[in-house]
Amino acid sequence: MHSDRIWRAFQTDSAVPRIPALLFLLCCWSCHIGATFAAVRLVPGVTSFPLAAEVVVLEDVSGVFSLTDVQGRGADFRPSQLKHDAEINFGYSSSVWWLRFDIEADQGVPRDWLLEVAFPTLDSVEYFGPGGEHLSTGDRLPFAMRPLVHRNFVFPLHLGEVGASTVWLRVASEGTLTVPLRLWQAEAFWQESHTSYSVLSVYFGMLLALALYNLLLWLSLREHIYLTYVLFACSMAVGQLSLNGLGNEFLWPNWPVWGNLAFTVGFAATGLFGALFTRGFLQTRRNVPRLDGAVIGLAALFALCILAPLAAPYRLAAIVTSLTGVTFSLVAVLAGFRCWRVGQPGARTFLLAWTLLLVGVAIVGLRNLNLLPTTFLSFYAMQIGSALEMLLLSLALADRINGLRREKDAAQSEALATKQQLVGALQRSEASLEQRVAERTEELEAANARLRENERQLQTLAHTDTLTGLANRLLFDARLQQSMQHARRSHGQIALLLVDLDHFKAINDGYGHAIGDEVLRGAADRFRATVREVDTVARLGGDEFAIVLTGLSSGADAERMADKILVNLREPMRVLGLPLEIGVSIGIALFSSGELSAAELLRRADQAMYAAKDGGRGCCRVFAG
Repeated sequence: MHSDRIWRAFQTDSAVPRIPALLFLLCCWSCHIGATFAAVRLVPGVTSFPLAAEVVVLEDVSGVFSLTDVQGRGADFRPSQLKHDAEINFGYSSSVWWLRFDIEADQGVPRDWLLEVAFPTLDSVEYFGPGGEHLSTGDRLPFAMRPLVHRNFVFPLHLGEVGASTVWLRVASEGTLTVPLRLWQAEAFWQESHTSYSVLSVYFGMLLALALYNLLLWLSLREHIYLTYVLFACSMAVGQLSLNGLGNEFLWPNWPVWGNLAFTVGFAATGLFGALFTRGFLQTRRNVPRLDGAVIGLAALFALCILAPLAAPYRLAAIVTSLTGVTFSLVAVLAGFRCWRVGQPGARTFLLAWTLLLVGVAIVGLRNLNLLPTTFLSFYAMQIGSALEMLLLSLALADRINGLRREKDAAQSEALATKQQLVGALQRSEASLEQRVAERTEELEAANARLRENERQLQTLAHTDTLTGLANRLLFDARLQQSMQHARRSHGQIALLLVDLDHFKAINDGYGHAIGDEVLRGAADRFRATVREVDTVARLGGDEFAIVLTGLSSGADAERMADKILVNLREPMRVLGLPLEIGVSIGIALFSSGELSAAELLRRADQAMYAAKDGGRGCCRVFAG
């Protein structure tokens, strides 16, 4: 255009010397020729071709240019100045960008190709083909409006038989404006798509499996950290589904509004639950209190980013989410490193998980800058890094279960040791129990068996008189209540004998408590030898004993048993070489049925016993009412 104006001036303006003007025209023409851009030449055997280095771009700041407008501004286009395998990236730009490239195909090269724009979160992508085709798509439009059914934006491109074919693209987005362009032959494209879909299926399948596994753990253990991990994994899945275009294709194809927001909202939610998971897993409030405030603040900022698209421009929400995500990643790594230094369980695994994610992001960045070659690893580095991160975090949670189990076992061992110390103290005070205690074993079942035996022994001590080995007052009351209930049900009869040793106080005061204790033990032995096994003999205190006789046919049976006891206790007792004679006074109360209480029955037997004492001792009396 500039050279045309100069040529017209050269023809009309006679004041301009012809020779210098001609030289100036040739100079401008040579500069114009140098500013033209070479066409992409496709040769036989090429199945795909990256276009980043071949594209020229024009920024439409106002966003009002039409195709006709930009076609008239050819001189304003600038080369991308990118390397062969790089990706075009305009960052968070509010402008509309026009991209143009020319294609020439040698003989024998197919004329039908596919143009792929491999960034599914672009808001608007308009394609102007060499044959006048105009196709519009983007994540703000329903998925059904896409030219080809694919997670990325794909346009059919038909080349002319002769000369270069020009393709124009108009791209706009409120999010990051990245435009990866590549030409494909159809067969190669679908083969590569099959591979990418398979890899992404494995990735999202793993995320789903980890989320379900930890959801089951949460349902079983009800620990909030497992639910936080599930929400973290699900949010990561939403963000990645939007980033990879699978969400728009399979999950929300008819919800373009959500399809446009899912990327920012998904990764903001990932940051929120990732921060909560970090705080709970590393226990930053206790281990790194200075960083705990930063984690809480970043979590709150992520929460605002989730709600921001409802009230603020999408671009602002996307930028804040990205900056917050970068900041939180650094804080998480620093917190993991600090917790590892102080010995927090699982911190090393946590640190490795976040480091792998950041390494994956760094590899993708280096590939985008063409500092690393495009390979399977570099292309899917972020997915691989995030997958390894989620897997390692899940393993760290599993290790947390083992840690809790070890703590529980340690607590049980400590409790068991405490109980065994108590039992040991009781065993030292009672020589007869020393042989019943087994040594501790390392096996848990053996320890549980010892614990059950110790509890049984404690139960026996709680119901046994330590001096005589007879039932104590607690067991006596229980046996008396049980015998009375049985008598009521079976219409049988029982008898309560209240026995008091005659002249025991004189023996105890005269010979000492040691002789007195031996007398009580000897009396207890004679009581046991006299009554039946089904009867209960108890020491109520001091020299007072009680006997419950069950299954009696009449009151005469109780009197006969009382007479036997009187006869046995009259026999002289040799205690530590001393011959001692003792006697007993017995009171008898009978019970067969009715609402008589145990306390009343005991009162009656006590009254009958005092009647025996008043009657001269060494005899028995039956309560007469």
